[in-house]
Amino acid sequence: MKKITDYRKLLGVSKTTELKELKTIYRNFMKDWHPDKFPDNEEGKHESEEKSKAIIEAYHFLVSIAPETQAQLLPVYTETTTSSSITDLSYERQTLKITFADGSIYEYFDVPKNTYMKLINAESQGRFARRHIYNEFVYRNVGKQAEG
Repeated sequence: MKKITDYRKLLGVSKTTELKELKTIYRNFMKDWHPDKFPDNEEGKHESEEKSKAIIEAYHFLVSIAPETQAQLLPVYTETTTSSSITDLSYERQTLKITFADGSIYEYFDVPKNTYMKLINAESQGRFARRHIYNEFVYRNVGKQAEG
């Protein structure tokens, strides 16, 4: 996915970079690009603020899809995908967002349009997703819906 690739490129990391190394790289970037390093240079300060925001966003995103994070959260993910039904779906630029009955929201990346269409048209969306989506695509938890 372009988003994943762009974030990895921004931080200069690869698919196999471990969380500890990612954290060190992130901290070094933040030391270099922190806005407080440019107290007398408004242009430099503005540029560093923008760069810092991009670095922070990239870091948090990559942490959320890291194998270590996914392994740590696997029991919760497995519980959600096996026992909660799908309540809402959205699809944009090969990113599938699924909202579950327990309020959990997950994004799945690089989902082909034809797979999404098959999911939409499936007799049982839950069964189709268990077989063809949940363990096939890179995913991340984007939160829980507020209880209403």
